[in-house]
Amino acid sequence: MNPALLFSFSVNKENNTIHVQREFAAERSLVWEAWTNPVIIDQWWAPKPYQTKTKHMDFRKGGYWLYAMYSPENVAHWCRADYMEVTPLQSFEGLDAFCDEEGNINTTFPRSLWRNNFEQDGEYTTVNITIHYDNLADLEKIIEMGFKEGFTMALGNLDQYLETRIKERTALKKDYSARVSTYLNFPGNTEEAFLFYQSVFKTAFSGGGIHRFGDIPQDADHPPVAESVKNMILHIELPITGNHVLMGTDAPKEMGFTVIQGNNMHINIEPESRDEAKRIFEALSDGGNITMPLQDMFWGAYFGSFTDKFGINWMINHYNQPQ
Repeated sequence: MNPALLFSFSVNKENNTIHVQREFAAERSLVWEAWTNPVIIDQWWAPKPYQTKTKHMDFRKGGYWLYAMYSPENVAHWCRADYMEVTPLQSFEGLDAFCDEEGNINTTFPRSLWRNNFEQDGEYTTVNITIHYDNLADLEKIIEMGFKEGFTMALGNLDQYLETRIKERTALKKDYSARVSTYLNFPGNTEEAFLFYQSVFKTAFSGGGIHRFGDIPQDADHPPVAESVKNMILHIELPITGNHVLMGTDAPKEMGFTVIQGNNMHINIEPESRDEAKRIFEALSDGGNITMPLQDMFWGAYFGSFTDKFGINWMINHYNQPQ
C-alpha cells in the first residue's frame, strides 16, 4: 500500500458496523470499473496467495455476484453478493454471504450489508465503505476470521492494478487530440507484419514501443499468460503516411480468438470529446451490429465497437482526460 494514500479502518460495536475509507491514485471511472467488472475484480479481490474466480456476475439492482476464493491448495471458499442498489459511478449496495458453488446461502456464517460510495477529488478517488451486521456476535466473528488483515491486503492489490493500468494508458496515449487510425488483428504474427510495414515506411514505433503479453506485470496479480502467448504483441503503433497510424495486436487462438478476413481490421476513431464519441457511435452503428456497447473501460477510454450496415468494422475510442 502507498503510505501517502488515505486509509482508515474502524469498528463500531454500538451499531455493529465496520467503516473503511480508502483513497486511490486514479480517477473514479477507473476505480469503479475495478469494483464492477468481473475480469478485473478477480485480479485483486483476494488477499495473496489466494485467488478469486468469478462464476457469475450480473452487476445491476437485483443481480448478484457468485465467486470463489481459492487457497494455494486449490480449496474453494464460495461467496455470493446480491446487489440491492446501484447508482453508476457513484455507489452500490449489496448483501454478502458465504454459500456453496450453486449460490445457496450458508446460514452458519454472518451476512454483511455493504454500502460503497465513490468520490473523486482531482486525480484521486476515495471509496467510503460501511459494512453492517445483524448483531455484535456476527461482527466479532468476522473480525476474528481476519477480515481486516485480508481486506487490507486486497486493497493493496488494487493499488498495484491501478498503477499498472495508468502506466499502460500513459504509454499508449500521450495527448488527447482527435485522430483516426487503422487497427489490425493478427493470429500471432503481428510483429512480423509490423516489421515489414516499418521497413516500407521507414518510421519508428510510437506509443511507448512494442508491448507484449508477457510484459503484463505479475505483481498486479493478473491471470497467468500462457508461455506460447507471452512473446506475442499486446499493442503496437506505427506512424505511416499523412500522419496516419497503424495499430495492431495479436489475437491468439489460445485466448479464444479466431482471426479471419472480415474481423481482422477496424477503423479506429479517437474523438476529442465524449459527446462527439457518443454522436459518432450512435450515427455510424445505426442499422449495424454492435459488438461492444459504448462504455467506460479500465484503460481510461470511453470505448465501443460495431460493424456498420455495410459490413465495415469501427472502434470509437475517446480517452478520458485526467480531471
